[in-house]
Amino acid sequence: MATLDDIMIEITPQVLLKAYACGIFPMAESARDNALYWIEPEHRGILPLDNVHVPRSLARAIRRGDFEIKVDNDFEAVIEGCAAPRPGRRSTWINQRIRTLYADLFDLGHCHTIEVWRDGKLIGGLYGVHLGRAFFGESMFSLERDASKIALVYLVARLKYGGFTLLDTQFVTDHLARFGTVEVDREDFQRLLEDALSDGEGQFSSLSSDMSPSGILQLVSQTSNTGCSTA
Repeated sequence: MATLDDIMIEITPQVLLKAYACGIFPMAESARDNALYWIEPEHRGILPLDNVHVPRSLARAIRRGDFEIKVDNDFEAVIEGCAAPRPGRRSTWINQRIRTLYADLFDLGHCHTIEVWRDGKLIGGLYGVHLGRAFFGESMFSLERDASKIALVYLVARLKYGGFTLLDTQFVTDHLARFGTVEVDREDFQRLLEDALSDGEGQFSSLSSDMSPSGILQLVSQTSNTGCSTA
């Protein structure tokens, strides 16, 4: 596995966007390791936007609406939350170079956050990269129950409303599989990516921030199975 430094001297946001357009993304071995590596999985996780499943218990939590969703409000706090140690995990792959590169992408409008707030406190969220009609999910975190899941549902609603066609999750986890994430091989992913990049630009900011929780669930459930689980 070659490091980015083996391929080029300077890593810029523009280089990073070209990498995403080719279906590859960077990771570090750990937060303390300053080297970055290109990752191109043989099998890729995607969440089909027309077949998203929201567990019933999560749908109830969303309908309660005892939280506030903010978009692109505090990138630094979100990536800090994603990089923070968690039970059973001392560190993450998010090192300082990752933080700097994605902060630059955020400033350029190619990186976005979905943030879940309660009582003035950030309790969960996610961030990812926007290119064409594709959104590449990078990382999520949760300080309270269901916070990252709520962020994912609101992300899906925003992507569907904005005309996106591809939500890349990189890998399939148990957490993501509950929402309908599936694994596709590299060739199929490349075809989906090419379509998403050649068919105009998704509008990440087009969804009204005052849409009700029920409206969000209705949008996500179109041609999907929202709330059918007893989990």
